[in-house]
Amino acid sequence: MDCHGVEEEKIEVGRDELKILLMGNPNVGKSVFFSKLTGREVMSSNYSGTTVSYTHGKMQYSDKQATLIDVPGTYSLKATSPAEEVAVDFLQDGEVDVVVCVLDATNLERNLNFALQVKEFGLPVVFALNLIDVAQNQGVSIDVDRLEEELERPVIPTVAIRNVGMKELLEEVWKASADQTQFNEQVSVTEDERWQAVGRIVEEVQEVEHRHPTFLEKLGDLAVKPVTGIPIACLVLLIALVIVVGGGKGLRAVFFLPFVDNIVVPFFRSIVSIFITEGLLFNVLVGEYGALVKGIEWPFALVLPYVFLFYIVLSFLEDSGYLPRVAVLLDSTLRKLGIQGGNIVPLIMGYGCAIPAILGTRANTSPKERLVTSSLVVLAVPCSAQAGAFVALLGDHSILALVLVYLISLAGLLLAGVILNKVIPGKSDPMLLEIPHLLLPDREALFKKIWLRTKSFMIEAEMPILLGVGFAALLVEAGLLESINSYLAPLTTGWLGLPTEATMGLMLGIIRRELAVLPLLELDLSTLQIVVGSVVALFYIPCISALGVLIKEFGVKIAITIGFVTTFIAIFAGGLINQVVSFIGILL
Repeated sequence: MDCHGVEEEKIEVGRDELKILLMGNPNVGKSVFFSKLTGREVMSSNYSGTTVSYTHGKMQYSDKQATLIDVPGTYSLKATSPAEEVAVDFLQDGEVDVVVCVLDATNLERNLNFALQVKEFGLPVVFALNLIDVAQNQGVSIDVDRLEEELERPVIPTVAIRNVGMKELLEEVWKASADQTQFNEQVSVTEDERWQAVGRIVEEVQEVEHRHPTFLEKLGDLAVKPVTGIPIACLVLLIALVIVVGGGKGLRAVFFLPFVDNIVVPFFRSIVSIFITEGLLFNVLVGEYGALVKGIEWPFALVLPYVFLFYIVLSFLEDSGYLPRVAVLLDSTLRKLGIQGGNIVPLIMGYGCAIPAILGTRANTSPKERLVTSSLVVLAVPCSAQAGAFVALLGDHSILALVLVYLISLAGLLLAGVILNKVIPGKSDPMLLEIPHLLLPDREALFKKIWLRTKSFMIEAEMPILLGVGFAALLVEAGLLESINSYLAPLTTGWLGLPTEATMGLMLGIIRRELAVLPLLELDLSTLQIVVGSVVALFYIPCISALGVLIKEFGVKIAITIGFVTTFIAIFAGGLINQVVSFIGILL
């Protein structure tokens, strides 16, 4: 999946193909199973809320084919949230051949409650007892044969990340698809009866041997306690900033800028000059601000180094299981904004891309929390591309200015959250977020995720930027930009205190938010102007793709309202900073 989380709408299953559901609680490794079994490129993350819309792909074993559907991870099948509703709909559609239910061996009791709920639907089920190696390291031993007898279904111990047990799992899936005796009538069991059965089974099949906690287990416990967790979070943030800002500047200076400026751009200029003589079209393509000059230099030489390193940091934090611990630390703070701590996950996802962050809010059962979280993401959370543009603009000029813009972002997020909490009706649900084990990420899965995200950025960002820069170059060459500049001068030069040329950023920012920042790189600006321009870009209208997702999720009226409000806040906040600082400067 790309960073925009394309949602599948139609599943086509061949006449002789099996339809297999992949189900389980969040954080049990379902996405790893899906990737291993289908070979399809999907991201797997070690926190809740990332797989909200279903994903499907083809799988083959021996001479048989099947369609494997990765159903949203849920803790129950009560259908009280969109994710649970999707899971129940799949189980009830009447065309399922086999259900593969993934269980977490380190949390057997909770997973068995879900397993029994799945079994109640009367479908053929094969259970994959995953993370068996982690359970053994914790002193947890499970009698798999006895568990199989209790569940009356095959149970395969697996370590999905290392392919352990995958062949045996496939064999049992194919056997189950051929054994129609596994089909039973649906049964109705009360929750109390189910939990009694869970307690009895756990007592029968599981033994726990006391072992001293490992270093990572101790660190994981310290990371959720405020006294130690807050300093750890500050240290993690500091390390992340050093890697992204310092490393990005080094990569840009040593490799990306020389490569683009000395090799890529001259190559395109030489190719274009063969077919096109100097003139309007030549300048639009390869002139000083041509689409094949700034359209390549801006995203790849200036933004990509920071985006690439940001994805390394984000992917490591996701797969290590650290992010839910931040949610616990921030729960009380976020509740003042009308959302519970678990929403830190989509908020942090927004620093990668707003679209999967908005889709990730579907895991919330409260409509109010969905709307508040999505609004905060598109208002005050800069995506990775926009963050790269900020670093490129502010980092070379003033690190303090860069820090100031992010402090303004945080202040805007908190203030907007308090206001939205009072304005939007509804309630905030209690935080029900699993704290996964703190683990060193799997190297292969980590590299794959980083590559997928980086590739997605290059594909998703490049075409809109090329078109936007080409459009701007056309306006410049046709002499129309000067007319637009003069028309908007009271806003840009009067209220915001920016040069008239900054109008280009306001126009291009509608396409992608980082395009509201990048044109400022070509201007000779004061520190105040750089901060003002960055603040405007920070709070500006969501990019076209994000606006489209808002329309789909919340409707046209709410999406347009959000777009109008964010634009107003951007212009008002930027101008307010300019006017106040200028006034203070006059007094001094």
